Amino acid sequence: MRNLILTGMPACGKSTLGVVLAKTLGMKFVDTDLLIQEVENCRLQEIIDERGMQEFLRIEEKVLSEIEAENSIISTGGSAVYSDKAMKHLGSIGDVVYIKLSLDEIERRLNNIKTRGIAMKPGETLADLYNMRVPLYEKYADVVVNESNINVEETVQLTLEKIKEYKGEK
Repeated sequence: MRNLILTGMPACGKSTLGVVLAKTLGMKFVDTDLLIQEVENCRLQEIIDERGMQEFLRIEEKVLSEIEAENSIISTGGSAVYSDKAMKHLGSIGDVVYIKLSLDEIERRLNNIKTRGIAMKPGETLADLYNMRVPLYEKYADVVVNESNINVEETVQLTLEKIKEYKGEK
């Protein structure tokens, strides 16, 4: 199986889903937020606070554009879709899966917005971010998985079904 690239809003469950998918499929797991932290030797929020959002996005684009993974589930940060270059690269090495969740559910799940390392402009709300990003997630997605009102195991099953449909498998 080609790599699976997970995209979606912060708190939609990309990392959790990615780990479970990797275990289920016998694949490796790559979390690009953790990769950025490893490369930069500091937390995402520190990069944003100390160097600014534009520098964070530049770093993210560079790290994502250089990923050379095989047989992996790759969980991206929510802002990955801001970089056409990074998303084209990721799309060339795998199938892009948008994990869709309603704004209400994201707001309910996200309680550490100020410390989580979310690329937001000053004064920008979660609703602003959602409205800006959703069209980008949809643009780059090969597959959309709506995980509203289902648990992780059901999301895994739905994701596998959607990938098979996308590939024309039965």
